[in-house]
Amino acid sequence: MRRDFLPSAEQSRDFYRFLTAVVVPRPIAWVASRSPEGIDNLAPHSFFTVASVNPPIVQFTSVGRKDSVRNIEATGEFTVNFTPESLFEAVNATGTAFPPEVSEFDAVGLTREASLTVAPPRVLESPAALECRLHSIQRMGDCTLVFGEVLHGVVSEEFLDGTHPRIDALKPLSRLGRDEWGTAGKIRHIQRIPIKEWSDGYRPDVG
Repeated sequence: MRRDFLPSAEQSRDFYRFLTAVVVPRPIAWVASRSPEGIDNLAPHSFFTVASVNPPIVQFTSVGRKDSVRNIEATGEFTVNFTPESLFEAVNATGTAFPPEVSEFDAVGLTREASLTVAPPRVLESPAALECRLHSIQRMGDCTLVFGEVLHGVVSEEFLDGTHPRIDALKPLSRLGRDEWGTAGKIRHIQRIPIKEWSDGYRPDVG
């Protein structure tokens, strides 16, 4: 027996909760932006992904028009900061609806770190960050999709294996449904299956 969910006006809230509970886990873009008045905003956005490899472009979605979007539209720059388990409460706190004249850096007690290529700062306590220049903005329904070209990336050296960031050390947070958050948990390794193995009779275990 299955239950149906429809994206109708009558079920819009239930459908949103359904959608965000089955499209999981979602990485978090911890976006720092600066207003034209010089106020540094910091907010978590849990609709976040890589949109292009060459050129390197990341994309996050703002549900509604939040300060992040207004600042990026005005200045054309932002940073995306990594959200580790250790900053769980701080990341959540920056989602509070502070007024535009209040910087989440100051309200939450986070440290600004100067970026190399853009004006908005990075979060010093975060182990990794991307510095981005606005590529484009697309409005879709009640949401705003922000695409940023990555100009520079940084990772604290203790989180690297050679040149590769270590997921077991970074310990990323993710968003799930409702007020639920996720962690990386057990990390599994598996290689992509060569087509020759399929030709030789390989079939995966589907339980």
